[in-house]
Amino acid sequence: MPYLVRENLFIGNIGDAAEVLQNVSEEITHILSILSSASISFFSEWRKGLTIPTKEIKKIYVGGAGAATSDDDLGDGSKSSLSPEKLLYSMEHAGKDLKLVRMAVPMRDTESEDLLDYLDVCLDFIDRSRKEGSVLVHCFAGVSRSAAIVIAYLMRTEHLPQEDALESLRKSCEFVCPNDGFLEQLQMFEEMGFKVDHNSSLYKRFRLKVLGETYNRGEKIDSSKYRADPGMPTEVFCEGEATPEVGKKCTPAYRCKKCRRVVALQEHVVDHIPGEGETSFEWHKRGSGNPLNKSEEFDCSSVFIEPLRWMTAVEEGALEGKLSCAQCEARLGYFNWSGIQCSCGSWITPAFQLHKNRVDNSTL
Repeated sequence: MPYLVRENLFIGNIGDAAEVLQNVSEEITHILSILSSASISFFSEWRKGLTIPTKEIKKIYVGGAGAATSDDDLGDGSKSSLSPEKLLYSMEHAGKDLKLVRMAVPMRDTESEDLLDYLDVCLDFIDRSRKEGSVLVHCFAGVSRSAAIVIAYLMRTEHLPQEDALESLRKSCEFVCPNDGFLEQLQMFEEMGFKVDHNSSLYKRFRLKVLGETYNRGEKIDSSKYRADPGMPTEVFCEGEATPEVGKKCTPAYRCKKCRRVVALQEHVVDHIPGEGETSFEWHKRGSGNPLNKSEEFDCSSVFIEPLRWMTAVEEGALEGKLSCAQCEARLGYFNWSGIQCSCGSWITPAFQLHKNRVDNSTL
């Protein structure tokens, strides 16, 4: 039996969802399924002989360009020519007389699973569902995945700290217990102001951690996980060029010194806390009387960025190697999934490094 968390908001397990889908509920009009598979067929696998009528509305994918694309009813069950790479969610009418609206999101209950990237679509669906009727949020056991989503919803709508939102949910359903990885991400969600800020240093470091763990497990990383190549033509003009487009702001960027190709934007930079500078290499320091001694200077000689799709060697799966300009092949820096030490002494892992003497600061 689903547990009532707030008005028009329920939490439950797969059995609760199957019951609602089989016997149309007068209370629940929408279902949010958080399961390893976004397919409706899991109900048949869970309970032999169970058949539930469904009609697909659309599927939303994240494609190679990093943008969401949709496949509306194709009729023949085939995929579109867009070759989507990652299913973000699927929508369908389901249950008796197809009266229920169900959104299914593919997410595993593991500490390494990326919860943050699914929060916006899930929380928006819950909002819409509560306005139109009532919604059941469920996973397999109703303990971890569905709880993490409902906690995030309470955090955003009621501006509750993560711990308070968890405690509040436990008053309605005492056995909920999101895994530690989800709790860490919900803490980041709180620190980002109850939103998923893709330009936040917290988010960027989290994404690098997820990619690094994926690589260390020996899994091939899909190119859709890397940020788009910023070296594409742009319509935005800046100082010294033609008329700027109204309402557009100039974007700080890094260009290859040799051919001027854009290789990174400021939004791709991953900040780090400066270490102990050259004192990390104290064994070859010169004496304090030498005017050339730079040991007290902490300015980093490199900038560290997120992996981008022009990095051919990275996409090919190498552990480490040079980062060369995609246009003129000039050496720009280095990458290493095991990490690189910055000149300031800090270790960045994994690291995608541009040497400042190989790039120029510019704008788009």
